[in-house]
Amino acid sequence: MDCLKVSSKSSPASVAGAIAGMVKDGVPVNIQCVGAGAVNQAIKAVAIARGFLIPTGFDISCAPVFSDILINGESRTAIRLSIYVHQINRAAMDNVVMDDVKPVA
Repeated sequence: MDCLKVSSKSSPASVAGAIAGMVKDGVPVNIQCVGAGAVNQAIKAVAIARGFLIPTGFDISCAPVFSDILINGESRTAIRLSIYVHQINRAAMDNVVMDDVKPVA
């Protein structure tokens, strides 16, 4: 899969589960969004995915880039979020305040 495509109607929790699963499987994660609503849902998903991953010893961050894509023959500007994975060592995990990591309700 080249990238996860997120729309304004995507469920952040579902996208977060996909992100966490790909990270745990060692698969590179890139997220493609077109429009402010899609970017909003994608950023929420990254925040939720962090909550899934931090207790397992992984953390993630993202970097946005613009990307020109074709949709139905029209050129559009998308935002792609590249997800970077960071392993957390045990000493660093002791400094993480789990109150700041909210579980998905």
